Amino acid sequence: GVHAGQIIRLAGQGSPGFGGAAAGDLMLEVAFKPHPRFRAQGRDLHLTLPVTPWEAALGAVVTVDLPQGGVKVRIPEGAQSGRQLRVRGKGIPGSPAGDLLLDLQVVLPPADTPKARALYENMARELAFDPRRQGGA
Repeated sequence: GVHAGQIIRLAGQGSPGFGGAAAGDLMLEVAFKPHPRFRAQGRDLHLTLPVTPWEAALGAVVTVDLPQGGVKVRIPEGAQSGRQLRVRGKGIPGSPAGDLLLDLQVVLPPADTPKARALYENMARELAFDPRRQGGA
């Protein structure tokens, strides 16, 4: 139930006082070591969730690995990078438990094989999509 910045006082656990006086109190400030995947904000956990273009365009159910086990999350059809999904109660445990906030990041596969390059060229011809125009078409 501790949080970052919280001060914990340990009475009598500090250094001895001058001239034989009793030991003072030890004051500890709670700090969390940054996690490579998660960022805590209060009781909420933030995570960047990479998704494929087809998961974002068509919608999908993906499993997100958490310290307490996996949770299935529905990616809505037409999702874009930067969209945030909330999974209630899957953040830091407590009363109440925090939420898991997923920031979607659409990741493109590389065009590093002839087949992959042909697929991208086919999409360029067939989709008539321009993300720089209003509305994307």
